[in-house]
Amino acid sequence: MRVSCRVNGEQREADGVWPGESLLYLLRERLGLPGAKNACEQGECGSCTVYLDGLPVCACLVAGGQAQGREVVAVEGLAGPDGGLDRVQHAFLQAGAVQCGFCTPGLIVAVHDLLARVSTPTDADIREALAGNLCRCTGYEKIMDAVRSAAALPPSTAAACPASRPGGPR
Repeated sequence: MRVSCRVNGEQREADGVWPGESLLYLLRERLGLPGAKNACEQGECGSCTVYLDGLPVCACLVAGGQAQGREVVAVEGLAGPDGGLDRVQHAFLQAGAVQCGFCTPGLIVAVHDLLARVSTPTDADIREALAGNLCRCTGYEKIMDAVRSAAALPPSTAAACPASRPGGPR
């Protein structure tokens, strides 16, 4: 079947999508967006979290055909049009919250969603928002630091930060 949907603000189509194919497979293999990761295929780890019509979902649990006519935003779609990173992406880099990187895309989408709902989250809010995301490398403290840092930034300032631009200082 053919699936047509908006992905990261662009109309996209994929042919040959089979009925049992996941949205994760559709994004990674058919549309060339490798950001969301395939880890558990059971919705337990959060590595494949994307927005579907504005709500975070585990892309491994959503049939690809369900994206027909809908809006999908993956971690690649959070960066600004100038290539600058979203405040959450920037904060993760600055805090050293990225280690192996496998869980990072899902964590970033989860935090992005949290900050869209709660401008000044408490540590309890942060823990609850991250409860569906597993990280085996960090121990979560640097992730918590990154969320606190991102929350302290106005939504529009991190994308303008030179350190967050591709090729910018690190």
